[in-house]
Amino acid sequence: MNRSQLLNELADRNEVSRREADEWLTSFTELITATVATGEDVAISGFCKFRRIDRPARMARNPATGETVRVAAKRVARITPLKAFKDAVLSGKAPKKTAAKKAPAKKSSAKKTAGKKAPAKKAARRR
Repeated sequence: MNRSQLLNELADRNEVSRREADEWLTSFTELITATVATGEDVAISGFCKFRRIDRPARMARNPATGETVRVAAKRVARITPLKAFKDAVLSGKAPKKTAAKKAPAKKSSAKKTAGKKAPAKKAARRR
């Protein structure tokens, strides 16, 4: 899927114009790029993690000649797929959308237990 196809699909799924979808995608990529450029990681839960790696200078060996060569320090980008994304790719199935479940409300009981305690558990002895 190229950018044009992605924009068409994004516009269809969100019922917006292709121009709005392009603005959203451009804004999203610029935000991630600017954040990672400052050295801060960006992790999109269930998708991937973007990170900047600073590699120090080092000495390496040329495998053809065997001589040592100095490798300059450099900065690289690392994009790491997260578990949900990897699982979906390996299984060949799109991940299921799960609705967020609300935790049940805590009920305040009017009756308090009158001095009843659970029996204490005995710790296992070590010899």
